[in-house]
Amino acid sequence: QVQLVESGGRLVQAGDSLKLSCAASGSFSNYAMGWFRQAPGKDREFVAGISRAGVSKNYADSVKGRFTIFRDNAKNTVYLQMNSLNPEDTAVYYCGATTRSTAEGRTQSWQYGYWGRGTQVTVSS
Repeated sequence: QVQLVESGGRLVQAGDSLKLSCAASGSFSNYAMGWFRQAPGKDREFVAGISRAGVSKNYADSVKGRFTIFRDNAKNTVYLQMNSLNPEDTAVYYCGATTRSTAEGRTQSWQYGYWGRGTQVTVSS
């Protein structure tokens, strides 16, 4: 099992950068991790995923080139560095843990067995 707590969300201006953190307890290195987001009235969508060792990463097209996911297994933490933020990035951001080992599996929310409670990111224009 693993418990997840996100942090780092806040109100920022368009063009700003922000780094989200997701601290985990439990067997963190046994899980691939993902960041998802959910805007009001919309479904939860995949943002970025990373393999157990941090070697394999994948991103949604909407954030490719702007966001970077990375993890520190010694600190049981996964991060999401977000650059060039725009108002369309406004959402609650969730981290999740999955036993799925493929990049495709990491994009599918139903593959995740554990979720944090989310952190709000608001980007003003």
